[in-house]
Amino acid sequence: MIYTAIDTFYLTDEQLRDSPSRKDGIDEAAETALRVYGCDLIQESGILLRLPQAVMATAQVLFHCFYCKKSFVRFSAKRVAASCVWLAGKLEESPRKSKHIIFVFHRMECRRENLPIEYLDVFSKKYSELRHDLIRTERHLLKEMGFICHVEHPHKFISNYLVTLEAPELTQEAWNLANDSLRTTLCVRFKSEVVACGVVYAAARRRGIPLPEDPPWWTVFDADEAGIQEVCRVLAHLYSLPKSQYIPVYKDNDSFTVRRTPDPHALKESPASAVASDKGTPIPSSSSQEKDSATKAAPNMAKEKSDDEGKSLPAELNGKQDPAANLKSEKSESGVGRSREGEKERSRGRDRDSRGRDSDRDSRGRDSDRERDRRRRSRERSSGHSDKERSRRHSSRDRGGSHSSRDKDRHRHH
Repeated sequence: MIYTAIDTFYLTDEQLRDSPSRKDGIDEAAETALRVYGCDLIQESGILLRLPQAVMATAQVLFHCFYCKKSFVRFSAKRVAASCVWLAGKLEESPRKSKHIIFVFHRMECRRENLPIEYLDVFSKKYSELRHDLIRTERHLLKEMGFICHVEHPHKFISNYLVTLEAPELTQEAWNLANDSLRTTLCVRFKSEVVACGVVYAAARRRGIPLPEDPPWWTVFDADEAGIQEVCRVLAHLYSLPKSQYIPVYKDNDSFTVRRTPDPHALKESPASAVASDKGTPIPSSSSQEKDSATKAAPNMAKEKSDDEGKSLPAELNGKQDPAANLKSEKSESGVGRSREGEKERSRGRDRDSRGRDSDRDSRGRDSDRERDRRRRSRERSSGHSDKERSRRHSSRDRGGSHSSRDKDRHRHH
């Protein structure tokens, strides 16, 4: 038989107590808190990325299965949660770009750690490091799952069970409990049918709706009472826990942000020092000394300035007028002076405009006179050429006539 679902992979309580995280020195409470924290990140990021609930459920199951084989000390819960969302989107046919997933996790971390929301440049070294780590973590996920990543959720059994039990009013309550059960290790301990029966049982107890017990209704759905009781106990323990907080057990830096949480007792950094700290360059110790000297010198400078102003005031006032009256007179005189200067500037502008217009008119008249002279000269030249040609024609005719009369007289004498 060929199994194509993670539901064939289940662990016992002894195996969970001997998990890789426990071997690295993490106690049960810390491991539970980190599991809940990672599932919270997956759920919140899925909402921000507008993913269907099936994608978040698959990502949470992948998260729990991965940490059943790997330790929280060796793999960051934040990075693994992001890779689970990216891989689950592909498995459930709702893929999202790696850029969007990195941006969402970056923004969530800024909000959770009360950091200023900064823009993460896609061409920065931080972004390239986050993207390479996302791809590398996805490979680790696929390797640990044996490339068998099909997940069967209890949600699809809930609707059928409630229709059979004729209790459709428990649908929403049971679905909410099923979503919350994915934050626990129930998905790696029991089959989906047992978890579905457990959440139906818990929903019926909450609403006070009786279910058939003779014979017990869960026997029809291949579940046992011990499994249902364990599901209810784990859910009750989940609701008794405080809000999950991140526990920094990972040995390297796993932050999605550029800078870490600022120290409230530390002094405010200047923009240059902030940029230097982001780039990893050491900040010289003399900067703090310069700041202290500047802060100490500032009050002295203010005192000297006030003393100088106090000394100069009596010389200006000469003890004749009230300071308020002097200020009013100065303001009025300055206002009158400004109005006069404004009128002078306006009159100068008008004169310039009128001069410019006159000069334009003169230039236009000169151009027209020049054009007339050119036309007249061209006409005179053309007329001079025509008169010369006429005189030449007349002279040639006269010469020809004289020659013909002479020839006639010679013929007569002969």
